[in-house]
Amino acid sequence: MPITALPRERHPLVEDNMGLVHACCRRLSGRGIEYDELFAAGSLGLCKAASGFDPELGYRFSTYAVPVILGEMRRLFREGGSVKVSRSLKELARQIQNARPLLQETLSREPTVQELSEHLAVSPEAITQALCAGQPTLSLSGAEEGGWDIPVPHGEEEICDRQALRQSLAQLPKEDRELIRLRYYKGCTQTVTAQALGMTQVQVSRRERAILTRLRQGLL
Repeated sequence: MPITALPRERHPLVEDNMGLVHACCRRLSGRGIEYDELFAAGSLGLCKAASGFDPELGYRFSTYAVPVILGEMRRLFREGGSVKVSRSLKELARQIQNARPLLQETLSREPTVQELSEHLAVSPEAITQALCAGQPTLSLSGAEEGGWDIPVPHGEEEICDRQALRQSLAQLPKEDRELIRLRYYKGCTQTVTAQALGMTQVQVSRRERAILTRLRQGLL
């Protein structure tokens, strides 16, 4: 779903949360699919999340968006394919790449989406869509020499980590979730936790180590 297919009031949800896509890309990079392909799939997920998000439900957009973004990226691993990009988007991406050094020299910094839009005389939505296409020539990951990261708010990777941890905790048995809640959210000692759960301190210690190992594996 391209951003231009979204209602205009939903466009800022995509433009302001591109950092979530970068954070999710970093989580899944190095597993056989190029960063740029992950970014393109994640951007599609971000657009889908913007389309389906209901603010009246009371939770944050990032909480809703991260699983959708990760889902689109994981689809690449299941299907072993790549996201197809239209010729017009490739051409616009090339124009953006050519315009970038000119604007950098004029502004003495990276240009924003709005500044690229004005320079190329195309809509900000089209600029964002071209950036979302994740063309290798743009090196959006910043990992290659000459790479370019779009300016985004800080903290997205922390949001992604917290959401991944919530998902991992939700998959634990009820007693294990309660053990983690007592130990790490309530700050109880192993002895107090053991009394609350009807276990011995040694059992709590062993079980806690096993749970933490499982959580680490899930996050990795």
